Amino acid sequence: MRLTRPMLAVGAAAAVLVLAGCGSDGDQEAAVPQTATGSLEHLAAEAKCEPDIQTDADEIRQAICKNGDTKFILATFATDRGQREWINGAKDYGGHYLVGRKWVAVGETKVVQTLRTTLGGSIEEGTDHSAHEGSSSSSPSHSGH
Repeated sequence: MRLTRPMLAVGAAAAVLVLAGCGSDGDQEAAVPQTATGSLEHLAAEAKCEPDIQTDADEIRQAICKNGDTKFILATFATDRGQREWINGAKDYGGHYLVGRKWVAVGETKVVQTLRTTLGGSIEEGTDHSAHEGSSSSSPSHSGH
């Protein structure tokens, strides 16, 4: 009987963890659809936005997408390598990236999270340099006094 009570407590604790932690993660993952594919115009239509094409080249097509007050960048790439090089370079400037096969959407955290429920994909974060900017901009003012 002494073994039953601790085992019930462990089982109850495990059930709480499953319901609170793993269950909610599973629900979030279940809400993410299969990653969309297609042209910039097709992806924009899926995201219900009107693309304003800014770059129309062989390697990259990029547009500013607007849907009401929501605004984000949508880019498609000719190659996976071109996409990865673009993301790696862009991440140095910070930002939030929703990444699919040969496409990227860039916007505020909430916008990227919302787009993910429609377009699928994975979220990547850029490097946050704001701490460095604050310390470097305050240093010259101290040296000037």
